[in-house]
Amino acid sequence: MSILKPEDYVEPACPFCTDAYKDKKPAEHLPVDRIISKLDSLFAKNDNEGAARHLDYWLGESMRTGDMRARLTLLEEQMGLMRKMGNDKAATDAADEALRLVPALSQENTKCHGTVLLNAATVHKAFGRNSRAIELYGEAKKILEAVNAPEDLLAGLYNNMAIAYVSLGEYAEARALFRVALEIMLRTDGGECDAAITCLNLADLVMAQMGAEEGEKEIENYLDRAEDLLEAAKERTDGYYAFVCDKCAPVFMNYGRFLYSRELKDRAVRIYERH
Repeated sequence: MSILKPEDYVEPACPFCTDAYKDKKPAEHLPVDRIISKLDSLFAKNDNEGAARHLDYWLGESMRTGDMRARLTLLEEQMGLMRKMGNDKAATDAADEALRLVPALSQENTKCHGTVLLNAATVHKAFGRNSRAIELYGEAKKILEAVNAPEDLLAGLYNNMAIAYVSLGEYAEARALFRVALEIMLRTDGGECDAAITCLNLADLVMAQMGAEEGEKEIENYLDRAEDLLEAAKERTDGYYAFVCDKCAPVFMNYGRFLYSRELKDRAVRIYERH
């Protein structure tokens, strides 16, 4: 099982998602940078419940003020948070509304549109709707490659799309995407964490395709590479590194690397306690 895979409802159409809304001006603009900064500080403490309350409040404010551009940004954050918390309905609701807001805000075929598609696809992948995820990832890929999106964003897209392919048993497609993603991450400054995740995903792919005995050597190679990458970044004390350690730990446990799994768990706890 992929480490990025966490543990159909369609809400009524948003009243603002109409052609008439395109010319509507918000009564007040929300302080999006400040809102996201506070959200990041809550993530750094691993306070998901606090982050959820924070987002709920400001999503309410976006409706009160009519600031739908801010709402779109907050919905993308909510997709990710609700996915991590295992709340399928809330994550899917946020994804559906965000996709409806894109044309309402005249953002079709932009980086914004591609990113919303990527995040929505990841919601569907997380909750087992892999065919729908592949469809949305394909749309995101077409747009983001066309607008020359940053490489780290494309790497995340390729990695997540590959996970969905693994779930569908389409291993050749998955392996090709994982390898492109890994190449990008390895040449990206600070990309060790994401590269480690992709190495572990490749280990999962080999296990699914070949089994433990036939794939043992290749699996061990990917586990070694992932460990080396996490150790290369071990001086980091940010919340994302803690998050990655916490999510990688059970994967190493599953492959019998019990001591390293415990070390990663302890490392994550120490970082979270500092924030």
